[in-house]
Amino acid sequence: MARHVSDSRVEMTEIVMPNDANPLGTIFGGRVMQLMDIAASITCFRHARCNVVTASADSLEFKGPVHVGEAIMVRSWLNWVGRSSMEAQVEVFSENLLTGERRRTSTAYLTMVAVDQDGKPTEVPRLELESDEERMRFRQAGERRTQRLRLREKHRMEEAE
Repeated sequence: MARHVSDSRVEMTEIVMPNDANPLGTIFGGRVMQLMDIAASITCFRHARCNVVTASADSLEFKGPVHVGEAIMVRSWLNWVGRSSMEAQVEVFSENLLTGERRRTSTAYLTMVAVDQDGKPTEVPRLELESDEERMRFRQAGERRTQRLRLREKHRMEEAE
């Protein structure tokens, strides 16, 4: 049974507290990565309806800080689905709660693999694309997957030498 991109979208919001921050008063990059991983996991879990594990994170960019006292919003959706793997796009925004100003602060693509109770990859439903934008993202994600696989093969060959 196919599922739509909209079936698995995630949006999480929380306030950045002092224990999330470095001495400059901005959120730790690792904390942002954790929130991105959680959002992508929920997105893929919703699609697959089974456990998922993180396989890779691509193109992680920190474009700006999120300060203590600001809201951090993490949005995630599916771009691509294969037999057992899925690519989720994740965007992070900061919001100044006093002014309402929002800025995109981070982006990444995370690949998750659906696994059964024994931790073995398991097949997931196909992704039903509904818009030109979704079809474009699917195509671009396929290109990123091809690049990831080429790089993985290159690393295997280098390790074998």
